[in-house]
Amino acid sequence: MKAIVCVKQVPDTSGKVAVNENGTLDRASMATIINPDDLNAVEAALVLKEQTGCEVDVVTMGPPPAEGMLRELLARGCDKGYLISAREFGGSDTYATSQIIAAGLNKIGIEADDIVFCGRQAIDGDTAQVGPQIAEKLNLPQVTYAADIQKNGNTITVKRMLEDGYMMIEVQTPCLLTCISELNQPRYMSVNEIFGCYDKPVEVLDYNALKDDPLIDATTIGLSGSPTNILTSFTPPQKGVGMMLEGADAATAEKLAGLLAAKHII
Repeated sequence: MKAIVCVKQVPDTSGKVAVNENGTLDRASMATIINPDDLNAVEAALVLKEQTGCEVDVVTMGPPPAEGMLRELLARGCDKGYLISAREFGGSDTYATSQIIAAGLNKIGIEADDIVFCGRQAIDGDTAQVGPQIAEKLNLPQVTYAADIQKNGNTITVKRMLEDGYMMIEVQTPCLLTCISELNQPRYMSVNEIFGCYDKPVEVLDYNALKDDPLIDATTIGLSGSPTNILTSFTPPQKGVGMMLEGADAATAEKLAGLLAAKHII
């Protein structure tokens, strides 16, 4: 049994966003972090490893420096890393990215009792599309927005978060789950795992390794093959300083009501 986690190295959007002439993010000039929701997916896989003894593999698509992110995840307790990296894959939108990652998962091999974990969404695009698209391309049952995961044999019971509550879903393996931040608290690296992470394997899957997969079509991957075109990317203007009202008396409540009425909020 394997738990396969799809992760993404994303720009640290707390700083200034750099943009190329074609409207895409200039990722090379920006500091990067592990996508936060993906860390919750990694933690879910590591919990499953503690419960069942399964292998945890982490997969990412990105440039060669993304290996450093994989090493960090190996230092958190994952067993093997896969880096999908090729110039032909650069600039892919969610549709093309999901095709390439799905081909990578085919290369790794998904067996009857395996689970694919993804984060809910990436903070650079906020589309929440890649995980579900991977499931569709691999014909896997999927449950999104997982707030709790329980495994019983080859059945997974998922508590799925909705806007106004939760729903309980049972799904058979193999399956794909997308994880939210409310699911768990990601663990830190341990000293022993940091020392041992470079002894763990990281395999690079380039274009030649994946080109024979039916999902890899040169006309539908990369920037030129992506059906989505980005007009522009920019850092949104910062909001103004808010007004703080202190006190829990009738006068403060009356003042608050007056301010809201003046702005036609109430």
